[in-house]
Amino acid sequence: MTIVEKERANRLRDGDREFTYLEKHFKYVKDKIYDVAGISLADHKKNLVYNRLVRRIRALKMASFDQYLHYLDSSNDELSHFINAMTTNLTSFYRESHHFDYLTNDYLPQLIGKKSTSLRIWSSACSIGEEPYSIAMAVAEAGIMQRNLDVKIFATDIDTNVLQQAKSGIYNIDRIDNLSLARKRLAFLKGTGAQHDQVLVKPELRSLVQFQQCNLMEKWPIREPLDIIFCRNVMIYFDKKTQNRLLDRMTEILKPGGLLCLGHSETPARSMSDYQALGRTMYQKL
Repeated sequence: MTIVEKERANRLRDGDREFTYLEKHFKYVKDKIYDVAGISLADHKKNLVYNRLVRRIRALKMASFDQYLHYLDSSNDELSHFINAMTTNLTSFYRESHHFDYLTNDYLPQLIGKKSTSLRIWSSACSIGEEPYSIAMAVAEAGIMQRNLDVKIFATDIDTNVLQQAKSGIYNIDRIDNLSLARKRLAFLKGTGAQHDQVLVKPELRSLVQFQQCNLMEKWPIREPLDIIFCRNVMIYFDKKTQNRLLDRMTEILKPGGLLCLGHSETPARSMSDYQALGRTMYQKL
């Protein structure tokens, strides 16, 4: 939600809205997004819900929230649009950079020293792809590309729209402003002509990443034990019961000695006695 949208939402009263929006509508949306995606919406998100869903109502040329919610209840196709509308995708390359620096300088060199033959990493809420491509860059900087390690970075998100952009590997050039010149040269090809203001992630890095839709509340597409899991800025959308269940499931598929990275504002709801804390929001499975 942009600043302008927030200001507009704060000014809105029920009588000013284009569509009638009642407490029962908000409650329905709260229950629905919790049931299908585990996301717990706080009461102060009422205006945000209106602004997100009113776009779908207009797009479908519907007359009311009642009509839309009835349609949502009966259409599997609309459920995907609903989830996309209700999820937030805030990301950037090398966001919370200490995680990637630790991978490059400490964790991955240790893994190489153990003469491992494979590396499996999961970016569990990859948004438009900047997190998994940052992981790929960290892998390249650690020298793993020269050691013939079998590397797979699984990148998943519940939002099908952002996955389409992520798969393309194409970004506006200003998205990489915060990266060093060395990293820009390592990872990107600059567009020319009509694409002069865009960059493309290099094929050798794109080839490491496999994108797939995944609802964390359902069966996961990951079939292999993992060395590293990024689950950053996801827990904040779940209640404690859901957080605990998610952490338990991730712990099950993480190898002993594996690394779990959480978001900077996230404190695990459950005991992390089965992990060793490595620093800011990084945990190594015992």
